[in-house]
Amino acid sequence: MADLMDTEKARASGWFETLRDQIVTAFEGLEDSQTSGPTADLPAGRFERTVTARTSDDGSDAGGGVMSVMRGGRVFEKVGVNTSTVYGQLGEAAQRAMAARGVPGMADDPRFWASGISLVAHMQNPHAPAVHMNTRMFWTPHAWWFGGGSDLNPCIEYDDDTAHFHATQQAHLDPHGTDYYPRLKAWADEYFYIPHRNRARGVGGIFMDDHCTGDWESDFTLTQDIGRAFLPAYIPLVERRRDMPWSDADKDTQLIHRGLYAEYNLVYDRGTKFGLTTGHDANAVLMSLPPLAKWV
Repeated sequence: MADLMDTEKARASGWFETLRDQIVTAFEGLEDSQTSGPTADLPAGRFERTVTARTSDDGSDAGGGVMSVMRGGRVFEKVGVNTSTVYGQLGEAAQRAMAARGVPGMADDPRFWASGISLVAHMQNPHAPAVHMNTRMFWTPHAWWFGGGSDLNPCIEYDDDTAHFHATQQAHLDPHGTDYYPRLKAWADEYFYIPHRNRARGVGGIFMDDHCTGDWESDFTLTQDIGRAFLPAYIPLVERRRDMPWSDADKDTQLIHRGLYAEYNLVYDRGTKFGLTTGHDANAVLMSLPPLAKWV
């Protein structure tokens, strides 16, 4: 791992930015095409981009990213599509966490580099499902790996939506080996489970972490296809549900479910913990939280 993998890092971070731009364009297209239904009279939403920066303890540059957030749109009540590329040295707590995951040599050389895309969408219409997607690459002088996936979080569940979301994920994973989808689905079911509520936070999806076969090109292609699966898995569900009328009871169900989502992200999510402990912009890290939620 003495090789700094600069070319591979540049390709990975460039892909995450390309995927962000594709998703932003598609989501703004949904806003423009929302010409009927309960929220059609609202202005079409647009993303606002904010550059985020991170500094080391000595004040030196440690990377940053771009936070792209849309609020109060016709379709999306709040959606963020963030990209970041950060680097530097891991603190002692993060070093211990990496060592516990089997990464060798962190105490001797705690340098790291990480890049990724993170998306969370909270919808105006309670019938349209919330969704999460994240993919990333992580490098240390001793190891590299990819991680991420996507999962669907409807407050009002529709079996055909769940089936479409999962079938699209499988179609993108099967070319890499038919064992990938069942393994990553099971991983998502375990990872996105909320122990203190004894339930999953949604209807699942796919998830992986620490993925390194030793073939960087193959692993990068797999990670790209996880990202490519997102729009065809999700956009049809929004188009199917966004014009449906909703009741006050439906909205209440949505707000309560958002509370569940917030609990998971604040208590269990590994990406949230990493971002906060490594000093990344807190607003970008906590972009995933819903604009409104309710606990009963």
